[in-house]
Amino acid sequence: MGDIVNLNRHRKRIAREQAEQTAAARRLEFGRSKYQRELAAAEERKQEKMLEGHRRIREDET
Repeated sequence: MGDIVNLNRHRKRIAREQAEQTAAARRLEFGRSKYQRELAAAEERKQEKMLEGHRRIREDET
């Protein structure tokens, strides 16, 4: 005969495993680390500063 299994525990364990799989897939699809977000923001600020430096007429001078 089979082992006795608590069905509530079994259902919760299955639900946790499925939630972890979904979370892992979403992390791969959407997630970025804090370091990556900060690096992208710094790069964007640098690009804006370079572009602003190449303007012929600056907005604050008009």
